[in-house]
Amino acid sequence: MTTPATRPSVLFVCVHNAGRSQMGAAFLTHLGGERVEVRSAGSAPADSVNPAVVEAMAEVGIDISAETPKVLTTEAVRSSDVVITMGCGDACPVFPGKRYLDWQLDDPAGQGVDAVRPIRDAIEGRVRGLLAELGITAVA
Repeated sequence: MTTPATRPSVLFVCVHNAGRSQMGAAFLTHLGGERVEVRSAGSAPADSVNPAVVEAMAEVGIDISAETPKVLTTEAVRSSDVVITMGCGDACPVFPGKRYLDWQLDDPAGQGVDAVRPIRDAIEGRVRGLLAELGITAVA
């Protein structure tokens, strides 16, 4: 059983924090519940979450309409056990002792919901795999 002191912390990072990282964080929050701490951020955050991403997530029962893009900070990286980059390149600070994963995924920026669905589904699969690696059974 994980406690707040021992639960893993995961940070999802993409450039705008408006699509991929928002979906990753939403899936991990939805599937991991209170057993994992979740953050997301962007190296150059957008003004709002991509509406096609909001719609695609709503289709699978996850409401991210109230989320807002957040700026990537050194502290967010420092306080995370796992940092998952999704196309932010060299903008992500690297600290020793952190686990870094780079998930190569298409950028949903400027895409319609039809193009976002396969990205969403790929992220869900990777999040489920990450939960298994962390020893956490998915809630749903």
